[in-house]
Amino acid sequence: MTLSLGWISAVFTGFFSAHVLQKLCFPYFWRDLVFLLRVVRYGVKLELFKLKSRVCTVLDRFIQQAQRIPDKPFVIYEGTAHTYRDVDRRSNRFAQVFLDDVKLKKGECVALLMSNEPDFLCAWFGLVKVGCSVAFLNTNIKSKSLLHCFNCCGAKTLIVGSDLVDTLDGILTTLLDDNIQVWAVRSHSEHTQVNTLLDKVDTASDEPVPAELRVTTSLKSPTLYIFTSGTTGLPKAAVITQLQSLKAAAGFWAFGVTEDDVMYVPLPLYHSAASLIGIGGTIELGATCILKKKFSASQFWNDCRKHNVTVFQYIGELCRYLCNQPKTDQDKVHKVKMGVGNGLRPDVWREFQSRFGNIKMCEVYGSTEGNLCFMNHMGKIGTVGRSNFIYRLLFKYDLVKYDMVKDEPVKDHHGFCQRVEKGATGLLLSKVSATSPFFGYAGSKQLTEKKLMRNVFVKGDAYFNTGDLMSEDQDGFICFRDRVGDTFRWKGENVATTEVTEILGQVDFLQEANVYGVEVPGHEGRAGMASIILRPSFTFDGKKLFDHVTRELPAYARPIFIRIQEVMEMTSTFKQQKFQLVQSGFDPSTISDPLFVLDAQQQSYIPLTDTIHQSIVSGNRKL
Repeated sequence: MTLSLGWISAVFTGFFSAHVLQKLCFPYFWRDLVFLLRVVRYGVKLELFKLKSRVCTVLDRFIQQAQRIPDKPFVIYEGTAHTYRDVDRRSNRFAQVFLDDVKLKKGECVALLMSNEPDFLCAWFGLVKVGCSVAFLNTNIKSKSLLHCFNCCGAKTLIVGSDLVDTLDGILTTLLDDNIQVWAVRSHSEHTQVNTLLDKVDTASDEPVPAELRVTTSLKSPTLYIFTSGTTGLPKAAVITQLQSLKAAAGFWAFGVTEDDVMYVPLPLYHSAASLIGIGGTIELGATCILKKKFSASQFWNDCRKHNVTVFQYIGELCRYLCNQPKTDQDKVHKVKMGVGNGLRPDVWREFQSRFGNIKMCEVYGSTEGNLCFMNHMGKIGTVGRSNFIYRLLFKYDLVKYDMVKDEPVKDHHGFCQRVEKGATGLLLSKVSATSPFFGYAGSKQLTEKKLMRNVFVKGDAYFNTGDLMSEDQDGFICFRDRVGDTFRWKGENVATTEVTEILGQVDFLQEANVYGVEVPGHEGRAGMASIILRPSFTFDGKKLFDHVTRELPAYARPIFIRIQEVMEMTSTFKQQKFQLVQSGFDPSTISDPLFVLDAQQQSYIPLTDTIHQSIVSGNRKL
């Protein structure tokens, strides 16, 4: 008896000691293990597709859900519920029209230019049902960029939303001359050369088209092209394969979201966050999605209460807009338990949770075209993800030293990159391998190659260059620090400085322009600023510049500030020097060069005075 009690005591002491040791030395062990097991489980499922003759795509999963839960609301839009059966049958109608009237063939690429609405999904699914890949076009892009997008993905057909037909004025003739057929999602068209879809969809059969049209045998086959701004200027068509779309669709599931949850998607569907994670994740679970045409800070919480929303998607700006709304006694009256997104600043994060309740904010890090993803399943404030030795075995990445002044990685005497110490900031690189492939961009091997760094640590290796400066602390939590190169983020969009520079170069009084982003207190990302040199014998014309950028650039890409310099500083490799300009900001009290600010009311660039600067810094002046 004494011996038995001794053994029991020893076992109990052992377990207790192990528990204390685990809590002290490995406090995140069990939560990491549960999360990683989910990730590995889904990864095994994807690997099994390679052994089969067919891949179960996101669309296949949607059709399964339409058969399993036909009457469950899939999308609720402007108060109207569209069930899984509704969307399945309507997308069948679109598919029938695409085959019989548009004469599409399996393997073709079709461009989709539509705002958020249920027919965006029906057209998208209908195209995939007939075996076409789809290029999502940003509804903000202007004429030159729009034409460039067709050249990238090779699309010869454009599906345009009813509310966006007029945006084609000025390029419609060029599209038709290039043998691109244009179909509008409307019943009647004032343009004789713009075909109409809805009159044909309304009379089409809702029977499914032959399933063999959508059959996919490879995870590497392209299903979407999503355009992303980058360091090369004009939008680049990131290739989204079946593998990437399936991985993204598992995002909500990996965070523990279930089919009983209600998702709120206020982000544009042409972005990968809304389409791949938001809609794809809803389909994977068989949940319900509240789709907004545009985000509205004033309507957000009323929508959440009305529809019993439990999970919402965000970008950092979105949460700041919500925090800037007038406080009410209803701020914590809702069922929202989780937010999934990226770019949430720590101070906004704290304010958001303090005001609206203990909502778990799950940051997701990863570019549209990238081969690496971090997920903050812990919800720790200020971090975009978490890593550990198991994660590093599955996903090979490194942080390397980066020289901000020279704008390039630091190399050793052998010409290889140098890893940073724990806690230090470095450029994030992700190794390209069979398990983490990089599919690049459509239409340009040169652009794809430009995103790769070769011979990083040894001869022959290849890494995807994220262009992001990150740090990883002693506990494995990863923080985003900044972007390098020629891209910055403003109003939730990537701004390509080279594209903006090219547009500014069209103004007659500008000789040279250097575009960069500057931090503005109280704002996410960086506001656009351009350092310019005037042509000899020309003077600065704020009204002319305002009219030009308003006409040629989307709102988020227009420079907010202008700085007039006499000489443009260059790096040793003859690149425009941005680092010192970024550091000096837009403060007229410390900058002797003439400064101007975009003024929407006066429709001009006006002198940036100390008073205006103070109103911007204090948040009283809207940018």
